[in-house]
Amino acid sequence: MIRAVVFDLDGVLLDSEQVWDEVREQLTRERGGRWHENAQRDMMGMSSTEWSRYMRDTLGLAESPDEISAEVVRRLEERYRRELPLLDGARETVERLAARWPLGLASSSNREVIDLVMEVSGLGRYFRVTVSSEEVARGKPAPDVYLEAARRLEVTPESCAAVEDSSNGLRSAKAAGMRVIAIPNAHFPPDAESLALADVTLGSLAELTPSTVA
Repeated sequence: MIRAVVFDLDGVLLDSEQVWDEVREQLTRERGGRWHENAQRDMMGMSSTEWSRYMRDTLGLAESPDEISAEVVRRLEERYRRELPLLDGARETVERLAARWPLGLASSSNREVIDLVMEVSGLGRYFRVTVSSEEVARGKPAPDVYLEAARRLEVTPESCAAVEDSSNGLRSAKAAGMRVIAIPNAHFPPDAESLALADVTLGSLAELTPSTVA
């Protein structure tokens, strides 16, 4: 029986993967780095510690990972304060599921970004817990962030449903032992092998109803 629902953030509630892509590509090019076409896909699901190290070691930025992460977050927050890219139906879906289950958030975004989104969107009151992959040992596709969300919700991972969009996210939720609901990202769709791990695949948030979750 499902006792809680855990959402991913980027690509599930926010149409934001391309925003992260634009911000990190722009910074890489400004700082004389070596951006390549697979960089965004490589970084999807990584914690801030992991992707900022990737930008230094693989993309060739000279700054420290902490400096890189702080600058990306600063630029992202600036964009979100101007216009938050909340996906159509996100608010209604969260409200609909929160009426039945406690909700958690398991995100690869930095803590500052999660808190800003919860504040600006007004969705924070619906989430009992939010977890950043900064706060666990490993980012997605490792299960750590989902396991921590279940721990804070005080439920077993097996009694949770996870809502994900990306390859690394789907693998993370599955490895945690959760019921996995996939809503594939239109801009960066998951690979077929990862998508096959999902228990349910939906076309949009509008299809995410209590009966689908249960």
